[in-house]
Amino acid sequence: MTPITPILDALRQPQSPDWQALLDQTLAAFGCTTGTIHFLDPADGLLHLAAQTGIPAFLLPKMTVIPIGKGMAGIAAERREAVQVCNLQTDASGVARPSAKDTQMEGSLAAPLLLDGQLYGTIGIAKPVPYEFSAEEIAALTRISEAICRKRTETVQG
Repeated sequence: MTPITPILDALRQPQSPDWQALLDQTLAAFGCTTGTIHFLDPADGLLHLAAQTGIPAFLLPKMTVIPIGKGMAGIAAERREAVQVCNLQTDASGVARPSAKDTQMEGSLAAPLLLDGQLYGTIGIAKPVPYEFSAEEIAALTRISEAICRKRTETVQG
């Protein structure tokens, strides 16, 4: 089982979260090297980058704002379920954008940030090797995503 208790504990703390530190902690827990957190902006209906690790600088302009339904993050948000690709380098499903290959990542998982049916954004993690995330790992990332939503709600309201 993926050790997520420290991440969940950090999200229960009263202070505003450091999204970058949270993402890095999540990547370490899953043995990943690259990841993103995007938050949904209700004003424009787009996913906006809040934290990233390992994304090449030349790709950042394409990943800063993502429409719902585009790329892995956008599709996870649209479907309101986790989306994974075992190998981004050979994927032909159309889930990942062609520029995803430029990350040099292979095993990739994007999950919606959902709480009580409301979409708050997405979290994505990836490994530089072909990898299929287990049902247990997807469930663990879902638990993290729900905790992020709770914290995001507190932070925005507070």
